Amino acid sequence: MEKTNAERQIKILNAEVARKIAAGEVIDRPNATLRELLDNAVDSGATQIDVEIFGGGIERIRVADNGCGMSKENLLAAAHPHATSKISTESDLLNLSTLGFRGEALASIAAVSRLTIASGEYKMRCSVTEDHILEPSQNVSGTIVTSENLFENFPARRQFLKRPASETKMCRSTFLEKALPRTDIAFRLSVDGEIRSDLSAGQTLAKRFVSALEIRQSADLFYELKGNAPNGEWNFKIVIGDPSVSRTDRKDIFIYVNGRRISEYSLLQAIEYGAQGCFPNGTHPVAALFVEMRPDLVDFNIHPAKREARFKDLSSLHHGVSSTLREFFRAYTIKTMKEQYSAPLLDETIPQVSADFSEKKNFHGGAPRSESAQISRSFFENAKSEAKNFFPQKTIPPVSQKIPPAPKNSFGASYVNHTSGRPHFLKVAEPNTRETSAIPNPKESENLAQERQSIFFPKADASAYEFRYIGRALGTFILIEKNSALYAIDQHAAHERFLFDKIMNGKNETQKLLIPLKIALDSDEDERQMEALAPQLFECGFSCEKISEGEWQFTTLNSLWKGDAHELKKMLFERGTEPPEIIRKIAAMTACKAAVKDGYILDDAAAEDLAKKALDLPDPHCPHGRPVYTVITREKLFGLVKRT
Repeated sequence: MEKTNAERQIKILNAEVARKIAAGEVIDRPNATLRELLDNAVDSGATQIDVEIFGGGIERIRVADNGCGMSKENLLAAAHPHATSKISTESDLLNLSTLGFRGEALASIAAVSRLTIASGEYKMRCSVTEDHILEPSQNVSGTIVTSENLFENFPARRQFLKRPASETKMCRSTFLEKALPRTDIAFRLSVDGEIRSDLSAGQTLAKRFVSALEIRQSADLFYELKGNAPNGEWNFKIVIGDPSVSRTDRKDIFIYVNGRRISEYSLLQAIEYGAQGCFPNGTHPVAALFVEMRPDLVDFNIHPAKREARFKDLSSLHHGVSSTLREFFRAYTIKTMKEQYSAPLLDETIPQVSADFSEKKNFHGGAPRSESAQISRSFFENAKSEAKNFFPQKTIPPVSQKIPPAPKNSFGASYVNHTSGRPHFLKVAEPNTRETSAIPNPKESENLAQERQSIFFPKADASAYEFRYIGRALGTFILIEKNSALYAIDQHAAHERFLFDKIMNGKNETQKLLIPLKIALDSDEDERQMEALAPQLFECGFSCEKISEGEWQFTTLNSLWKGDAHELKKMLFERGTEPPEIIRKIAAMTACKAAVKDGYILDDAAAEDLAKKALDLPDPHCPHGRPVYTVITREKLFGLVKRT
């Protein structure tokens, strides 16, 4: 009869089993072996590291470096458990300057494979069956470490390995992960005798990033940004692609701290916050953040693979990264508009952002947000009318009908849903009336035709029109001719941006509630969050007050707000989100829900008014990053119809 757990005896595992269990925490597949060997090679001070992989790393992994090498005594001691030259006391763990430090890597590799280390004039072999056999060897400059036949003595683990092609892919990812931050070192990777990656030393971070990851887009689309803490506790560099380089997931966002790639959601979040509004439709940037932090402020000794770290305080670094990116993309947007959409679109009085684009790859930012990076001009407060010379001043004589002037509605005066046909505003343009006249005079008709020809098809260059409203198209777009170019304006994105800017600039219409909207708080942290948010919410049209411990109420809401209490609470207390970002999200959501949608048909006066406001936007993107309009120049149209 099988014994129960209560009847079983506690016993001490034999050394071999214990060693394999410990090794399994560090070496779970070939790429883990490669990770540990690359850490040692980088720590050796090497300037050239060559990696060879055979059979997915299961058959053999060979790492050769030209670093400091190992003495005979170090070779004999290297593969023993917890043998290391990088720390000696417990306090050293608080001031780590190397990638490896615990001394478990080589011992773990030797426990599950055949390990060979060659350096100087000696070679050491070590495995489960061979215990530190030292023998003379051909003189080696630096160190060559080879791991062969992984898990040959551990069949239970080996059967869970993937096919060699899949293991090779993971090894290559580990190789690139280690090569990315060290542009001072040349890395070469060969797989089954074929060179797969050859990265030279001395590259810029952007060049190393693009070439290592084999990104299809040009390195010219990537920028290097820098920032540092005023007290010197940290500094960082970021390589990030412009909005044309995006991904549907976050796999191509890399976080490095003191040379190690780690998983740290807070720093990933900082990158996304800084780029918010520039990457549309839920896409994410391609970026790498390289942080150098004072060693006593970060602890890497919390994960067997060193994939995670513990920080004393990340708030200032989080703010530094997000604000540097935000200022960069604000400057980038203004620069792009001037280059792509022709300078006359922009009011030349827009203040410049504190960014230096004289060197395309360098942008220097800091943790505190500089005053010069603020765009202080209200987006629409001083908008200038651009509808001058709409048509040449000519009078069309009446023929068979008289058309009264279109009603001069303000923007949003009326529109109907394209799908249902129901009016959404009470004020709707009146239908045109017709008056039948006598039989037209042929001479008069001929004159009319000439007049119309001269107005709608002038012989002068199209650039004579500073602004001309054409009409609406496909239930979504407003078509405008301006400065020898055709503009297709997305009515939803334009209206959404207009409302968003209005909310953020404090020009809000509010709605006082007969019955206050109450929100119960879940913690003291939520209480502090609400106290910090209340003044900023008031600026956006949301008035709230504390009525008791753990309970707040909203007495006034922005008149554009369409959500409920649950939705508002969810946005207010999103974990890890800074108050300014919460306010921005609430404003973006409010604007999105209130803006005209695809399929809503605006009357001509409303559409023209919206188009003018859209072309006056300093940032022609909706809060979620989609462009408000696209531009087709006269030259491009000529090219499309093969006209020269």
